[in-house]
Amino acid sequence: MLARLDVPSVCSLAEPYLRGFQPVRENRGGLYGYWFLRRGERPAVASFSAKKPVAKGATEMGFFAGYLLRPGAIPGLGAQPPECLVGACILPVGSARHRALVTTKGSLVRKIHVYIGWLTHRPPRFTLFEDGLLALVRHSSMSAWPRGKYRHLSRNFFIESLAWLVRSGLVGKLLAERVPRAARTDPSGAKSNPFC
Repeated sequence: MLARLDVPSVCSLAEPYLRGFQPVRENRGGLYGYWFLRRGERPAVASFSAKKPVAKGATEMGFFAGYLLRPGAIPGLGAQPPECLVGACILPVGSARHRALVTTKGSLVRKIHVYIGWLTHRPPRFTLFEDGLLALVRHSSMSAWPRGKYRHLSRNFFIESLAWLVRSGLVGKLLAERVPRAARTDPSGAKSNPFC
């Protein structure tokens, strides 16, 4: 089934929507796709599916675009794999930054969730997870799709989901969010996208 999922095109498809975010390929723990982290932040997301904590004092903000292949890959999601998945993350969960942006009444992610709800006139809708790896997530099971349509229908799902994240302002606001200097290191300084 993985042969029918076109992950490199997910990266190149998401890049125009997520400018300023560095792609990091993910192919473990039931996730198959890309994390997009703010440029200049040291990516530790490769360990997310292994449930290792983010470095002390580090904050990571960004997005995931790809496929969910195992039901328990993201607990509480109620997934029916294979699924297309797009979501936003603010890590570590429970940190002061996460509370301010996700769990506090009137927080940025809560407001965006309500706004995107107004934009979305049909399922699947974005869901808010206060204590989840992905704070705001939209997913759709591919199990009822014809296998020959996987690429076409998943491409439509990714474009639609990413467009809502941009239109809602979440992409721009996460880019503008200040991050403590200790978490800002750009190991490569590269502006190109070597992962796509």
